[in-house]
Amino acid sequence: MNKIFLCQIDEIDEGEALRVECGVNGIEALAVFNLAGEFFAMNDRCSHGNASMSEGYLEDDGTVECPLHAARFCLKTGTALCLPATDTIQTFPVSIEADGLYVQMEGA
Repeated sequence: MNKIFLCQIDEIDEGEALRVECGVNGIEALAVFNLAGEFFAMNDRCSHGNASMSEGYLEDDGTVECPLHAARFCLKTGTALCLPATDTIQTFPVSIEADGLYVQMEGA
């Protein structure tokens, strides 16, 4: 596993998301979220359709809603919480080092 730099902490305002190009293990991009100062990362592609999760609606309950069809996913686990999505989105633990955000990914 290798560490991948996502961005600086101050690049994502609280309650916002950022799309970060990835290109590792078939993942084109990651969506990085700042929920009340806690950071989460998941595959940016919705498991139900071709939608960018970084353009979704971040909710205070730790979920993100797809911008195309209103499916909701858990930020921590990527679990689909309502239809029309049924498949999980891959998530990655985020670490903070010297004001930078990183994820660990195999094959990076």
